[in-house]
Amino acid sequence: MSTSDDPQRVHFQSPEYLVDRLDAIADLFDTDRTDLLVEAIRKYIEERADSDSFQKLVARKYYDGQLDFETAEQLVGTETAQRLRLLKRDLDGEPLNLDGPTDEDIYDSEAISVDPDGDDRAADADDAGDASEADEE
Repeated sequence: MSTSDDPQRVHFQSPEYLVDRLDAIADLFDTDRTDLLVEAIRKYIEERADSDSFQKLVARKYYDGQLDFETAEQLVGTETAQRLRLLKRDLDGEPLNLDGPTDEDIYDSEAISVDPDGDDRAADADDAGDASEADEE
């Protein structure tokens, strides 16, 4: 993408009513259609480039290899593009070889296993029997 300010001719088609409105606004401000279109495009691009959704889209496409660095830089600016490049290098690098956490790391002690198919009623009956024996003594 070029960063030149040299004018470039662009041809496009637009609904007639938009061209008529554009010409009326140009007459009102004593300017020409081209100046209004260039200003409208510039404003649109600045607003779009500042939006979070646009920044995320550029990042995703850059990380996926659908945008090169120069295009990303044109779209989001040098500083943001540099951050994207650094993060992409980290993402493309070898993953860290880290062991998963132990039960002690998570629970501050060894985890207790529970048998979901176990018969809790039998254990409850035994506990109740132990309690009634203790009451009799």
